[in-house]
Amino acid sequence: MSSPAQALLDALHRLDQPFSVVRDPGGELRPVPGPLGAAPEAIAFAPALPPAALGDSTFLETYGVRAAYATGAMANGIASESVVIAMARAGMLGFFGAAGLPTARIASAIDRVQAAVGGLPTGWNLIHSPADPRQEQETVDLYLARGVRIVDAAAYLALTPQVVQYRATGVHRDSTGAIVAPNRLIAKISREETAERFLRPPPAALLERLAREGRITATEAGLAARIPMADDLTCEADSGGHTDNRPLPVLLPTVALLARRTAASLGLTTATRVGAAGGIATPEAVAAAFQLGAAYVMTGTINQACVEAGTSDLVKRMLADASLVDVAMAPASDMFEAGVTVQVLQRGTLFPQRGRLLYALWRAHPSWEAIPAADRTKVESQILRAPFQEIWARCEAYFRDRDPSQLDRAAREPKHQMALVFRWYLGMASRWAIDGEATRAHDLQVWCGPAIGAFNAWTRDSFLAEPAARQVDVVAANLMTGAAAVTRATFLRLQGVDLGPTAFTWVPRPLRSAL
Repeated sequence: MSSPAQALLDALHRLDQPFSVVRDPGGELRPVPGPLGAAPEAIAFAPALPPAALGDSTFLETYGVRAAYATGAMANGIASESVVIAMARAGMLGFFGAAGLPTARIASAIDRVQAAVGGLPTGWNLIHSPADPRQEQETVDLYLARGVRIVDAAAYLALTPQVVQYRATGVHRDSTGAIVAPNRLIAKISREETAERFLRPPPAALLERLAREGRITATEAGLAARIPMADDLTCEADSGGHTDNRPLPVLLPTVALLARRTAASLGLTTATRVGAAGGIATPEAVAAAFQLGAAYVMTGTINQACVEAGTSDLVKRMLADASLVDVAMAPASDMFEAGVTVQVLQRGTLFPQRGRLLYALWRAHPSWEAIPAADRTKVESQILRAPFQEIWARCEAYFRDRDPSQLDRAAREPKHQMALVFRWYLGMASRWAIDGEATRAHDLQVWCGPAIGAFNAWTRDSFLAEPAARQVDVVAANLMTGAAAVTRATFLRLQGVDLGPTAFTWVPRPLRSAL
């Protein structure tokens, strides 16, 4: 027979069953099954709280999922087809990491995923590509042709014709006269000014241009002008990769308030939903995000540590050994000259230091030849591992097919030539990580936020400590189930019943269908 304390803990973890807490004549607390009122002498009550009850129920209805949980679109296919398939089969939403991939590769991923899951909901990334608008357009054209209905729009500082075309295509009125946008858009943001662009309808000038060019109809343009650009905003806090390092308790309430105010100013009856990303790696963090008002949560870094992730076993082992301080900021390959940085793993790799050295040299000198000889030797021998001109020849071959204007600019501006060569190293460093290139072990670029340290601390001494056991749907089920249990424990503590630290510690278990 279990002790009263164990009986309370067992009742707490039966998430779909409400119970009351009573004090028996001996002073012991014990659970009584049933709704409030089943035990008139109750001193506290814990309502049923299955994981599906966390977050905004309209998120579940909109996307046809069973939990307000999504996996983010880590670029270059790190958020792989296998991740998306596993999440779809588990009743949750996974986004494919299409950023950085050629159109043919994205098309292949769509074919594989759709063949595996049929009509189950799946998500796809659309990345803003200021240096390559052709790729952005090709991705939109592909998504529209293949019937991709859920897109994660990322890295947008301003709206582009491509993202507006995706949103506006197919907009119509249903039989009741309501405006329906079949293409769902979830925008990832970390700034208020960016959020506001997605909270409002697309600019009239962009809609008129798209209609004039025949990319949308005049009817679609007119109706799209009356609905917000996005169905949802994902507040990206301190995350891996591109990040503004914003703290979630500051960012999310600010954006949620902006969403409510914007909806009111537009005369809308409901505001755009706002979700949470960045730092989501433990049941407590998931519970806290929902307490902050998040409609849903989105994970990123921790999925890269799972078996389905499209990265190497070497990277997964490195991530499993990381703590929350083992991250650093390094130059971004796609926005190098703008000084933009990304958050990466620094444990076990010299990439952050080497990337910062390249940026410092680029900032300080007008050309490769102007760099002191000793520094040039160091760059060629330790970082590029080849003569500068050899790497430049590779860059020339790439841009000759992809974007010849880059070569024209490099011929006029030696500093730009240097930037392209340095960007070659930054871009290849992420590829070496994905491929597990052992000869480049000290040059691996692994996008990673401090959440990985919290995840490893939580899973230590459990079956999820080993990379081979980290299945993305099992992790998701544990996070959501644990968050519901922690939230119920909080309900009781607010009523004066503290079940002790064990009630707030969810030990990972082999869950998969708990949602």
